[in-house]
Amino acid sequence: MRILLLSWLLFNSYFAAFFCISNLVLVSGRCQSDQKQLLLELNLSSNLNSTAFPTPLRRLMKWNQTTDCCSWDGVSCDAGGHVIGLDLSDRAISSPIDNSSSLFRLQHLQQLNLAFNRFEQVFPAGFDKLENLSYLNLSYAGFTGQIPIEISHLTRLVTLDLSIDRYSSPEESLKLEKPNLKMLAQNLTGLRFLYLDGINMSTTGNKWSQALSPLIKLQAFWSSTIPPTLFGIPSVQALDLSQNQFNGTIGGLHVKASSLLDTLDLRSNKLQGQFPMFVFKLHGLTLLDLSSNNFSGLIPMSAFQNLRNLSYLDLSYNRLSIDAITTNISSLCLPKLTKLFLASCNLMEFPNFLKNQSSLIQLDLSNNQIVGARGSNKRENKSTEHEARLIRMKLKRNLAVTASICAAACHQAACTSTTKCNSSMVGQFPIQIHGEMPSWIWKTVYWGLLNLSGNFLVEFERPLNNIKSSFIGLDLRGNQLEGQIPILPLGVIYLDFSNNKFNSVLPAHIGDSLRYASFVSISNNNIHGSIPPSLCNITYPRVLDLSNNSLSGPIPQCLFQMNVPNTVLNLRQNNLSGIISDTFSKSCELQILDLNQNRLEGKVPKSLENCKRMEVLDIGNNQINDSFPCHLKNIATLHVLILRSNKFNGHIDCPGNSSGWPMLQIFDLASNNFSGKLHLTCLGIWEAMQLNPDKDQSELVYIIIATYLNDVLRYEDTISVTIKSLELKLVKILPEFTSIDISCNNFEGPIPNVIGTFKALYALNFSQNAFSGPIPAFFGNLRQLGSVDLSSNSLHGEIPLQLANLNFLSFLNVSNNKLVGPTSTQLQSFSEASFENNAGLCGPPLMATCGLPPAKTDNPPDARSTVNWNYISAETGFCFGFGISITLLIFWKRWRKWYFERMDRALSWVFPCLPLETRKHGRRATRNQRRH
Repeated sequence: MRILLLSWLLFNSYFAAFFCISNLVLVSGRCQSDQKQLLLELNLSSNLNSTAFPTPLRRLMKWNQTTDCCSWDGVSCDAGGHVIGLDLSDRAISSPIDNSSSLFRLQHLQQLNLAFNRFEQVFPAGFDKLENLSYLNLSYAGFTGQIPIEISHLTRLVTLDLSIDRYSSPEESLKLEKPNLKMLAQNLTGLRFLYLDGINMSTTGNKWSQALSPLIKLQAFWSSTIPPTLFGIPSVQALDLSQNQFNGTIGGLHVKASSLLDTLDLRSNKLQGQFPMFVFKLHGLTLLDLSSNNFSGLIPMSAFQNLRNLSYLDLSYNRLSIDAITTNISSLCLPKLTKLFLASCNLMEFPNFLKNQSSLIQLDLSNNQIVGARGSNKRENKSTEHEARLIRMKLKRNLAVTASICAAACHQAACTSTTKCNSSMVGQFPIQIHGEMPSWIWKTVYWGLLNLSGNFLVEFERPLNNIKSSFIGLDLRGNQLEGQIPILPLGVIYLDFSNNKFNSVLPAHIGDSLRYASFVSISNNNIHGSIPPSLCNITYPRVLDLSNNSLSGPIPQCLFQMNVPNTVLNLRQNNLSGIISDTFSKSCELQILDLNQNRLEGKVPKSLENCKRMEVLDIGNNQINDSFPCHLKNIATLHVLILRSNKFNGHIDCPGNSSGWPMLQIFDLASNNFSGKLHLTCLGIWEAMQLNPDKDQSELVYIIIATYLNDVLRYEDTISVTIKSLELKLVKILPEFTSIDISCNNFEGPIPNVIGTFKALYALNFSQNAFSGPIPAFFGNLRQLGSVDLSSNSLHGEIPLQLANLNFLSFLNVSNNKLVGPTSTQLQSFSEASFENNAGLCGPPLMATCGLPPAKTDNPPDARSTVNWNYISAETGFCFGFGISITLLIFWKRWRKWYFERMDRALSWVFPCLPLETRKHGRRATRNQRRH
């Protein structure tokens, strides 16, 4: 937090001065023996450096018992040798503090700092014994539960900081309910700095006024709950209410705001309404941040003339706008303004009042609709053409167009009425104007960062190398810049020209002008030609990104010899050819190497194993002809390995003991010529693919962090993965994203059981290989799976019912195998294409219905002798017995007579009427014989 940092500087400087005075005093005073003994009796320890045995405090602080305790680290004394200051902050202390601790017997203690530790215990109640405390900092110390009433007994407190993480779980939170804020503050009348950030408080509504009324000297208040009457405390000088969920308006605070307020930070909330005009009455204001809210309307820039002391102003990312009249105010001057942020403020041109600013170190005009300078002598009608170009671009982005601009544009097109002005007519405007950047804009920033990204700038008014400027950072990404890449003045350390329309070659000496640059990105343009070797003259390159261009020729060998820590080299999606030079130095510090989608040949260089800090290696979509790079197995930091679409061949088993890749998340060998069984004994130590509940799920996998003007710069490489038969581009990779893709190879044998341990696996693609055997049932235990592709193999057997346990499964393809049996009911939501070309599968969504077991016309190789002799013996016995009976009836008269008599008797017994009818027929037959 910017405000938090400023605040720390504010009152840490106050207490730093105090500690300096104390350290001067201790020269004339020696530590009292009882004070030394109390320090040594502190039963505190840390488990940070040792998992087996905790590190005691005296060793952690490097306290030498043979020296004066007043000279110990974190200890300060008065002239009498009494300990008056103790700073144990940020030591990862984890042992608890009980009420009998010797800490609470340091009666002379005036300043105590236990911030940023890991106590993880209920808030101790013994602090009231330290009645001389004027400074107590327990922020982020790990204390939980209710804040005890004993804190209110420390009547000499000037600074109290009990802040915790705003996103702490209920078990880790601090409460101020019983006692509440009113009870805590009733005796702390001398309190000037109060920090309760992240604490759950029961005080609401008008009770804030009563709770804070005793704090007549309060100068700074930090909280995650906004008190409506807080602005009315006369002594308040700093308010930080940022990064919360506050909503509504604050326009009614104009009569209550303190005139002494110099810091007001309301950023990242949900505040709305018109611009709060009461801020212009805060003449002592030095910092104002209203960014990332829902304020609307016009920004009255002229009123800022009243805030002559303002040094920091951020109005970005609201629904505010600056009209043309306000923009052209040339008399506005804020002499102390050093940082100005007007991002996404609907600016249409560069504000003229910026010409008067001479002390800016950071200017952010990004994500506006700035086309260029207004007014030029190139054409008399340039102003009208300027409006025409503006409306064309605004309509292209579906932005609102004012009536005056629309009228000007329609007048340009000879329209008779503004009602006829629409997007189709504006699209026919004969735009001939170029959106130029005026030369004076380069002089507004002194030794700082100029951010003009996300606008409609097309060209420079004149070459940059002819302009005397003092900026060291320039961000012009996401504009419409075209033509040649400009040569910048020497001294630039941050340059971003990405996502423009530059269509030239890189100047031969571009590296000389970027000698001190640490970040250079010219990606996503139309740059062609070769990579100039002068880029190797950059002395401290952290990021060099030339991706998504049309560069050709070999890669200069010197680019592989950069030894700067955490280096990024991104040359993906070009037309580079040749080999990857085997010149990586033994002290290689590359963190990301991305050469995807080029025409590189040869082998994976052996010296690449020197890059022990490598996190991303992407050499996919080239023409590399090599075996599996086993020599990279000792790069323990590797997160992403992409070798897809090359000419790799052979087995992927690595001989010897392999340390493997415990951090590997993305493993892509697709579309090569790998073969053999998938043994992969090293798979068992791919810990990133195994479920780890202690892993921080919000932490990015790989980021390049560089401090620049008190800001943090992060570079995140874009990689491509194939999931659900679609190619996806990933910009951010969180730890929970894991993927294995070995499709389109010649792997064979069963699917290895070790895959069943990858319970954090999200995507698995084994398609178009020669895997055999059944689909393992352990797939049902991989509960994080979202995509499974086993198509075009030789898998047989039934689909395991355990697949129905995969609640996150959104893509399944088992087609073109030899599977049999019915599909599971839970899997019937997938399309027919997911199961097609399996002769033995039946049931929805397939058309084949499930009845008797289908005949196996294509048995697996290992089932050639599986004949069911029970069926054969039964059929043979029936046929033999039936044949003997028929033979006897035909050829043995005595047997035939006996058989029919027995049959007649049986029928007569079953059907009593049948014998009488039979006898009648018999007599009739006899009489007929006699007649003849």
